[in-house]
Amino acid sequence: MSAMTKTLLAALLWLSFVATRAQAEDYDILYQAKIAPDSEVARVEIRLSGERLPSRLTLTLDPERHRSLRAARGLTVEGNTAVWKPREPEDSLHYEFVIDEQKASGSYDSLLTDNWAILRSDKLVPPIAVRAPKGLEGKAELQFMLPEEWSVAAPYPTREGIPSHYLIADPGRIFPRPKGWLILGDITSRQDIIAGTDVRVAAPAGQGERLQDTLAFIAWNLPEVKRVLPDFPEQLLIVTAGKPMWRGGLSGTRSLFMHADRPMISGNRTSSLIHELIHVGTGISGGKRADWIVEGLAEYYASAILMRTGGMSDWRYAQVIEWKTAWAEEADTLFARRSSGPVTARAAVFMHRLDQALARATDGEAGIDDVTRALARERGRVSLGQLKDIVAGLAGEAVDVDALIKTLEGAH
Repeated sequence: MSAMTKTLLAALLWLSFVATRAQAEDYDILYQAKIAPDSEVARVEIRLSGERLPSRLTLTLDPERHRSLRAARGLTVEGNTAVWKPREPEDSLHYEFVIDEQKASGSYDSLLTDNWAILRSDKLVPPIAVRAPKGLEGKAELQFMLPEEWSVAAPYPTREGIPSHYLIADPGRIFPRPKGWLILGDITSRQDIIAGTDVRVAAPAGQGERLQDTLAFIAWNLPEVKRVLPDFPEQLLIVTAGKPMWRGGLSGTRSLFMHADRPMISGNRTSSLIHELIHVGTGISGGKRADWIVEGLAEYYASAILMRTGGMSDWRYAQVIEWKTAWAEEADTLFARRSSGPVTARAAVFMHRLDQALARATDGEAGIDDVTRALARERGRVSLGQLKDIVAGLAGEAVDVDALIKTLEGAH
């Protein structure tokens, strides 16, 4: 080997080493939120530190809730967009977040009281798009600064030895961001490991009468949910509270909110709690005119899981399908922008019929659970085209999705 070849080889090895180091490089992200009952806002700092940082962060703001943005340098705000260009080795962005969010009905999606606060961390920290060199990834933590007597329940693992300090996992993201429900303050909770998932049910102090009932309901039904969705999160937080919080249920990342007055099984033999568990487990959202797929799956399982776990007989389950079929007649079409009420009932009936059609076409080898698992693997926006492709992969041309839809749309 010539001296020139050796030199060239050494140079290539060095460049390879440098590239590998660059690919493995990361930086730290600390989200710090100070919350106190005498203030209507959370004071938030996003602090970045490392030898190399992203060159540009674009934040999509809610102008009514994210306000008073400031940074030492490199910040421009225009309308609902903020662009921040941080500098190495450490830089910070500060802003205020208005916690209270009141609906037209007068109830609250998010609320700060003298004793507790309930909010979503993905509203606290707005969506952030990042421009960064290839291979540069952030490691994120979330820390709360609270009154001494306050504590936190959050759907993240805690950092050992540091109170109210959490490690943020956001798989597939180069800039991890906290997501999911939070409850802070004077709170009470019950916790257990159920089918391998660390489940915590939390409520404001004095509102915890149903925590153990809720935990028992989860122990009864979560194993079946996880049979359908084996990649269900390893951690689940259920936040519950009464008035003046919104009287409904809403899922988030590894978490959900359920109003304390909502029955775990309603008079029509469906479960809002199971409905939201399915949303947590699938992690999907509806693409253009496809919200019915997401909501239809959740509503189908809201009854089907109960039937499978012995919560109702086959005869009672058949009655549920009949009731949903009748209610579905009030819907104009499945393809509404947002699925609710009779549209969701029609979508649930579609899922029931799809399950039957797949079972007939495959001699019981495939069913709706296979469709659900396939959609959940995508964990993003779903479409009718995706649904058709999955069904075709399971049953070929033996199941016609368009024909099933047509029988439900009828004269509408």
